Amino acid sequence: MKQTSPTERSLRSRIAAHSRWAREDPVQGTFAARSKFLNNFIDKVDPERKLAEPERLRRAESARRAHFLELALRSAQVRRTRKSQANPSSVHPKSDSRATSDVQ
Repeated sequence: MKQTSPTERSLRSRIAAHSRWAREDPVQGTFAARSKFLNNFIDKVDPERKLAEPERLRRAESARRAHFLELALRSAQVRRTRKSQANPSSVHPKSDSRATSDVQ
């Protein structure tokens, strides 16, 4: 079997996904996965199911948002690290020219 590049695999996957969503409703197609994902957060915030349903869902949604914010933070940290490794001069902030200029 011929090996494909990561770019080609990605394009093939995107074509397949768009072809599927052209034939089906994506909301219905991903309902089971979205439900399972939310249930993970519900289990985290109320494993014994003691909270009222609206409060449980509010907390689960907040936990989900916190999860995605943590991912965004890690992503930003990795991007910053990669950028500084690629361009070591960008690690040091530029000096304030007003502090070093001769004012007369």
